Amino acid sequence: MRRILLLLLFACAANAYAQNAVLRGYVTDEADGQPLQGVNVVLRDDGGAFLGGASDRDGLFAISGIPPGQYYLEASYIGFVPLLDTLTLAAGEILPYNFALAAGGEETDLGDVMVEEERETAGAAAVTAGLQTIRPADIQMIPSPDLSGDLASYLVTLPGVVASGDQGGQLFIRGGEPTQNQVLMDGILIYQPFHLIGFYSAIPSAILNVSDVYAGGFGAKYGGRMSSVIDISTRNGNKRRFSGEFSAAPFISAGLLEGPLIRDRVSFLMSGRFDVIDQGASRIIDSQLPYSFNDQFVKVHAITSENTQVSITGLRSFDRGVLGALTQAEADSTTNQVLWKNNAIGSRFVLLPTRIPVQAEMLVSFSSINNSYGPELKPTRSSRAEEISASANITHFSGYTDISWGMYFKFNRLDSELFGIFQDISDETEFVSEAGGYIQTEIPVVDEDNLSFDVEPGIRLSSFPSKGRNFIEPRLRAVLTYGIHRVSAAAGIYHQEFVGLADRRDAGDVFTAWTSSPSGEVPRAYHLLGGYQIRPAHWLRVAVEGFYKDLANLSVAEWTSFPRFTVAIEPAEGTVRGGDARVEVDTGPFYGFINYGYSKVVYVAHQTEVEYWFGPGGYEYSPPHDRRHQVNALGSLHFGNFTLNARWQYGSGLPFSEALGFDEFVLMDGPKDFFAEPGQTRVLYSYPYSGRLPDYHRLDISAEYAFEFGRSTALTILASGTNAYDRTNLFYIDLFTLERLDQLPFIPAVGLKLEF
Repeated sequence: MRRILLLLLFACAANAYAQNAVLRGYVTDEADGQPLQGVNVVLRDDGGAFLGGASDRDGLFAISGIPPGQYYLEASYIGFVPLLDTLTLAAGEILPYNFALAAGGEETDLGDVMVEEERETAGAAAVTAGLQTIRPADIQMIPSPDLSGDLASYLVTLPGVVASGDQGGQLFIRGGEPTQNQVLMDGILIYQPFHLIGFYSAIPSAILNVSDVYAGGFGAKYGGRMSSVIDISTRNGNKRRFSGEFSAAPFISAGLLEGPLIRDRVSFLMSGRFDVIDQGASRIIDSQLPYSFNDQFVKVHAITSENTQVSITGLRSFDRGVLGALTQAEADSTTNQVLWKNNAIGSRFVLLPTRIPVQAEMLVSFSSINNSYGPELKPTRSSRAEEISASANITHFSGYTDISWGMYFKFNRLDSELFGIFQDISDETEFVSEAGGYIQTEIPVVDEDNLSFDVEPGIRLSSFPSKGRNFIEPRLRAVLTYGIHRVSAAAGIYHQEFVGLADRRDAGDVFTAWTSSPSGEVPRAYHLLGGYQIRPAHWLRVAVEGFYKDLANLSVAEWTSFPRFTVAIEPAEGTVRGGDARVEVDTGPFYGFINYGYSKVVYVAHQTEVEYWFGPGGYEYSPPHDRRHQVNALGSLHFGNFTLNARWQYGSGLPFSEALGFDEFVLMDGPKDFFAEPGQTRVLYSYPYSGRLPDYHRLDISAEYAFEFGRSTALTILASGTNAYDRTNLFYIDLFTLERLDQLPFIPAVGLKLEF
């Protein structure tokens, strides 16, 4: 059946192109050979009619369905000299056309032509059906205590993204758990992409090309997670000359080096970051910060022919910390130590066949994470997850619409030793295989000069032969653009076979155990979202978006009236509803945005024992990541070599289980003399998560000045203040002693970065 489908697809493509021509190729930066995304490529004939396309993250553009004849080609991109050429295309011809643009020009006025708003997708208010694109230049405007920049610092400015704070390394996106977020780097799964210190991920901005963040409603190409997708593309490395940068600051020291292995053909890019907390931040605040982390990245990219490219990417990250340490002795202890190690490596092969109008992408990767709690050599609990993945993605270019489809196979190994922490989970090793595919297309329902309406239907099929489970997941995205107005919507069904379990009452603990769905039913989510965006002036953009998620077959920790860390797993369902509003201003020297997000997360857990407390039908509560209100404001002023950045953020209090009182209990493990036995003090909980922690707010500022030496060397000096007005923000309250642990205080910092 699969072979018949393939033959039909190729036959349809061949028939569609029997008379029309196809123009396709790669656009790069002349200076370093990097791909350029969002370049407008337009073909005009003598009558003024035009066809066009925009380059993607690989720099690939494709214009299909071109009637034979002579055309005038124009390629334009902001900040680059336009390219002009004359081409003659024959019937049925597939013409490869690779070119490079030189910096130094302004974008050519294309009149009323709007090819594709790839460039317009970048920006704080440029959200389309849950999708926001992030570029390195966006990240550099976020104040941080160092000059290397990091994706994590930008993600926490998005409305609907709740972070565990300055410490913990956990992100909750529009009501989802951290393990319900899928993070891909060059198509490779990254299990735990964030470091324990909340400023940093394992992916520095210096290696980024572009990142697409789907807060929900993602298309059929993505699967395996039910909350969000962060799809990261890394840079290829400079193919013309060697370059690099080194930076030092109170939290980390970082280095990057790139250059050609074979000029214009093969390049490498490598980076490494290592914490210097003991020598820097801890001494500044005169307090122990019991954290250690580092990450290393390497990528080799090769243009093997005019129509083929191949890359190999590797990432390693390490984190160790004692969360919840209240004293120096606890900070030095390994009893409450959490540790994780990420390893990921993969290869990507891109092919443009010479005789058929398709693009083929093939991916092979291996990912793993080791997560433990307690002493490193003999942890009290540990978990390991591994994934081997192979996939192929094919895009057929046609004059009317492009059709994308793909197939994948994954082999997973899950291994945990939990020692009673989750009583419903066995400690045996699981081997789970998965196979499936998808197909999606973008259909232009209306395509006029000032009006367009595109619908992107898709369907994803997933099969787990080792589990005997199969899923069909329909997806739909739609975008209506009319002049300065844009309306978008998305909907879909999502399943997640592999889940990460964490006891959220275990204060400060971020240990996660990966397992297949423990309740027998696979977690499922329905997504529905819609938004409106308007750009009344070139310097102003406003957007609003609303969303709803229906969650089922969740696994949550059993509720008890007293805190204990050996818990059972209970089934639950939930809903997430909310919305956000964004305003973005870009006047050139000044850039700024302000956004507000509202979200309400409600779980209903089912547990036999709670009927005595709450009655039949389960108990309803808001989980500890239910932040109702969020505000983020950013201002960035740039003139000459000086840049001033400031960000203020506010978050309403998170839920927690209040202490109702205390009692004295005696463990009845034999005859007891109650007159002589004093008993032990125990905390008793009130209703689950019925209290709210104090509100959170913080101001970060930074100032940078770059000294330039010649054309290729610069030294940048940074002065920054994290938590500038020294707000005392609560991290958590100890469950037993009710002592509080606060997030980071005011931290002044000075940093240096040398670029060459």
